[in-house]
Amino acid sequence: MAEARATVTPRRRIARIWLVPIVALVLGLWMVIHDLRSRGPGVTIVFSSGEGLEVGKTKVKVRSVEVGVVDTLRLNDDLESVVVITRLDRVVAPLLREDTQFWVVRPRIGPEGISGVGTLLSGGFIQLAPGSGQKGRRRFVGLDVPPVTPTGTPGLRVQLVSDRTGSVGSGNPVLYKGYRVGRIESATFDVATQGMHYSAFIEAPYDELVTSSTRFWNASGISLSATSDGIDVQMASLEALLVGGVTFGLPDGVEPGGRVESGASFDLYPSHAAVSERPYRHGVEYVARFARSVRGLKPDAPVEYRGVRVGHVERILLRELGTEGLIGEGESIPVLLRLEPGRLGLPDSEKGTATLSRAVTQAIGQGMRATLATGSLLTGSLYVSLNVYPDEPAGATGRFAGRPTIPAAAGGLEAVEHRVTALLDKLNALPLDELLDRVDGVLSNLNVLLRSDGMRALPQTLDATLVDLGKVLESVSADSALQERLTRTMTELNRTLRSLRVVLETLEEKPNALIFPRDPPEDPEPQAGTP
Repeated sequence: MAEARATVTPRRRIARIWLVPIVALVLGLWMVIHDLRSRGPGVTIVFSSGEGLEVGKTKVKVRSVEVGVVDTLRLNDDLESVVVITRLDRVVAPLLREDTQFWVVRPRIGPEGISGVGTLLSGGFIQLAPGSGQKGRRRFVGLDVPPVTPTGTPGLRVQLVSDRTGSVGSGNPVLYKGYRVGRIESATFDVATQGMHYSAFIEAPYDELVTSSTRFWNASGISLSATSDGIDVQMASLEALLVGGVTFGLPDGVEPGGRVESGASFDLYPSHAAVSERPYRHGVEYVARFARSVRGLKPDAPVEYRGVRVGHVERILLRELGTEGLIGEGESIPVLLRLEPGRLGLPDSEKGTATLSRAVTQAIGQGMRATLATGSLLTGSLYVSLNVYPDEPAGATGRFAGRPTIPAAAGGLEAVEHRVTALLDKLNALPLDELLDRVDGVLSNLNVLLRSDGMRALPQTLDATLVDLGKVLESVSADSALQERLTRTMTELNRTLRSLRVVLETLEEKPNALIFPRDPPEDPEPQAGTP
């Protein structure tokens, strides 16, 4: 039997020299994994300029705490902005939301004062303002200037609209009775509407002071007005005098309205006096077309109903008149009127305007008309008067330039002028020539009558008649025989009537007086016999 042999294979061993790179590779992989797990999100921010930004040096901070650094800085594809890519810490990830804001902190001088002085030595940095919207956003557009109001601040944001810039700008204070309660966040000019749009923020709890009846006005500078009591000087605050500002409140006699939502729009009046002239927000517009000259009728002229102001004149609609091709000889001029329900004690709301519209429609059906009246004989200024004229036929509201119309009538001197013209028209319509011919014929017949023999004998006949009448009057005079006989007859008649009266009274007392004597004889008494 053959002897079995074992096969021995030599074992391969790794050289100890390879242990060092293997350990280094494992450590490197561990460090890479740890770095990837500990590294925060990358955020892309687009700025209009890269001034003050440096890769690896410019920090990203939140509440003065460093949370990242600029990793990449390059031009955007449009070559009009720069793209900044930052690497942030993981702890910052929950702060990246839809409304998170970024801006570069630099030294600035503005209405809020001097800010960013510390960056003169350390250099600028990117400020992160946490948001409160949806999470997960990684690309943002950086702000050119720091936001006036930090994100998440409780309060109310409203829009103010004005037709002039004044001295109001971003960062100016918003005041209430001289106390600062908010600020102007932005100011932009709308080319389409040719007006200024301001974004104002009212801090809580002062946002409860803003209602639907609130009015905002420019409080910049000093307001001077001369009254019967002297000179009235108004100034909101020293801050508003120096840098400008806006204040708000309720006009005199206006009831507080309801709460408003964030983003509500308000008109920005140039002064408190302008608020007093137009204290109401809601109104309904009508058009009145006047056939007479409107010279002296200016915007803001009063619109009165039987002496009570119910609105004002907005403007003369010349552009609309030309657009509709209605300009022609004798064409009436359309005037835009604004009637405000608050002036009549109705709610200063959409509900009040609906009630006023129904009342105006009903009044027009009863003969209400618009007329031009003279407000001042010295200046020649006009105003619009509304009144009900019972003689006018029932009317109805029409349409002009998309607005309802109020029928117009002649008023004042124009009414007198129309009446005189109507009278002259009637006189001109009379057949004066025919009438004069008839008068000539009557005068001719009268002349023939006066020249007739009968008319010549008429004076003698009248003289004879007057003589006879004199004789008759003499016969009834006081000393005439006829008058004496009449007097005597009246005396006898008077006696007879008195006697007849006595008889009638006797018959009334004793109806049998005609049969029996008035005084019956006494009953005879028997005489005693002679003894």
